[in-house]
Amino acid sequence: MVYPDVYRARFVCRPNRFIAECIVEETGEKVTVHVKNTGRGREVFLSNAEVALSYRPSPKRKTDYDLIAVKKGRQWFNIDSQIPNALAAEGLLDGTIELPGLNGEIASIKREKKYGNSQFDLFIETNKGQQAFVEVKGMTLENERIGAFPDAPTLRGLKHVKELTAAIHAGYQCYVLFIAQFEQIDVATINDEMQLELAQAVLLGQESGLQVLTYNCQVTPETIRVLKAVPFDLNQKFKQPE
Repeated sequence: MVYPDVYRARFVCRPNRFIAECIVEETGEKVTVHVKNTGRGREVFLSNAEVALSYRPSPKRKTDYDLIAVKKGRQWFNIDSQIPNALAAEGLLDGTIELPGLNGEIASIKREKKYGNSQFDLFIETNKGQQAFVEVKGMTLENERIGAFPDAPTLRGLKHVKELTAAIHAGYQCYVLFIAQFEQIDVATINDEMQLELAQAVLLGQESGLQVLTYNCQVTPETIRVLKAVPFDLNQKFKQPE
């Protein structure tokens, strides 16, 4: 995935979860930008942090820029919450992302499929008649090369895990797919200190056959692409960033 017209900038502040104030390095102009992620991001949105802005002016927009990536230490973190679904669909189609236990080869992928009281990101049918749901979650929280989800409590995510577990009992194959929007990660887990109930729901889901997968990404200010599978371990302890 390639973003158009990307400019480097410095993060100033975040008045609310939808916008931020940044200073464009090339011009020194202070601009108000749309933040493409409503998560807290406290460990990356630091004063003077280097960020990447995509220039997308339009009469229908309130801001001319999207904040798409933040540099933490020596690596870039993509924070675009809309990109993981597209990366997942593309990765499944080109074979970069594999779904263990899927019966047959993928014949079709449909987006935003309703089931029960939820709408799952991907619905897959194979050439052998297997039907599967894949719920995709972007992961941007990291500390000491351990990735974790979520960075804020998510009732929607909890509902999805419970409904996926129910779908398994109805005969569907079900997956939670975390797209870690950064590269340097050794293992992924659930941030149980942030949301213990989610960790408990994932455990119950795994015991019923729910498969939880993580893939990392190579990220630059202008691009993001899926790299490879990363181990997911629900028992891995995660230390909150200071």
